[in-house]
Amino acid sequence: MKYGGAVLGGGLFAGCSQRDSTATQTETATQTATPTATETATPEDTSYTVTMAPAGDVAFDAVPETWMAYYSNYGDMGIALGKLDSLEALVYREGWPLQFYDTLPGVDVSFDGVRQLSSGTFDKEVFYELDADVHLLDPHFVSLKHDGFSAADFDEIASNVGPVVGNYIRRHGQDWHDYEYYSLYEAFEKVAEVFHERERYEGIRTVHDTLIADIQAKLPPERERPEIGLISSFSDFSEGSLDAYPIGAGNGKKQYQDLGIVDGFGPHIDGSYASWDYEQLLEADPDILVFPYGFASLSHSEFEARMEQLRDHPLGQQLTAVQNDRLYRGGTSYQGPIINLIQTEIVAKQFYPEQFGAWEGIETLHDEDAQLFDHQRVADIITGAVS
Repeated sequence: MKYGGAVLGGGLFAGCSQRDSTATQTETATQTATPTATETATPEDTSYTVTMAPAGDVAFDAVPETWMAYYSNYGDMGIALGKLDSLEALVYREGWPLQFYDTLPGVDVSFDGVRQLSSGTFDKEVFYELDADVHLLDPHFVSLKHDGFSAADFDEIASNVGPVVGNYIRRHGQDWHDYEYYSLYEAFEKVAEVFHERERYEGIRTVHDTLIADIQAKLPPERERPEIGLISSFSDFSEGSLDAYPIGAGNGKKQYQDLGIVDGFGPHIDGSYASWDYEQLLEADPDILVFPYGFASLSHSEFEARMEQLRDHPLGQQLTAVQNDRLYRGGTSYQGPIINLIQTEIVAKQFYPEQFGAWEGIETLHDEDAQLFDHQRVADIITGAVS
């Protein structure tokens, strides 16, 4: 079984070895005594299979009790399904917009005790040390990203430690990704199958579908929508070395896709990004500039310091977005269902304040009257009050 199968003959499933116990009776009377018949209980079969490319059919002997994730998209899925307490490790523990979870009453997300796996020392032995019941990652992606990993390594990990399941859903169109892509909620549904959390999945899916329908019903005609440009938060704004991104396809830019925004950079970029100077940025000159990872990796003061460099630059001052004060912190492209709900809510307010209310910082989302979806309902689903 390619990537993440189980060794059926050896009895190794989900990182656990099963011991067979047999009851025997000893005849202590005479050699002519009549043996006593015994009844052997048949253990309940708890095995099941989840199918997801590239791993294929992934076998589980029981619902995983512990897990790890590579990126925050699958980490966020596990949190949405109420599994934070059993999260063992993340490869990228830093760079999460944890302040988003603070807008959900009673949901406390902290990674204290969750192991941070360094991408620089990431190797096969780490999986044995963790001994997690399931690994939420794309094995093909990890094999490409980290030297020394191979398909055979993940077969070994799946057999000796625990199943491997996941798909790199962030961005479409990469040559190495020659297998099926999944939307955010298709991938989330697979993770819900892994944890047997169908009810939580459906609850959050309902909130999501209602939010998107409500937003799309109120959007202005396309000709009246602003052009949006994405610039890396880590660009050198003082020197004018700027990384620009198109919206493109894939889960990473889902919030922009759902809001039907006009991509101000897409027609000017051939590929996944472009390195520009201020002259090139002025040629595109979108109405709004958004800076991805502005929430996840920068404090408010750090972000504003970078924006001051942009505003102070002689060419930066000429940008429409600067002149109209429409420079916004952006979200992470590694988003699961909870992060995506909040990032969708944020950009709706940033781009369309007349329709959805003004964006006045993350504090806006603590105001129930300003929320675009029921934060309490999502919090209840995460904490277990699903019905």
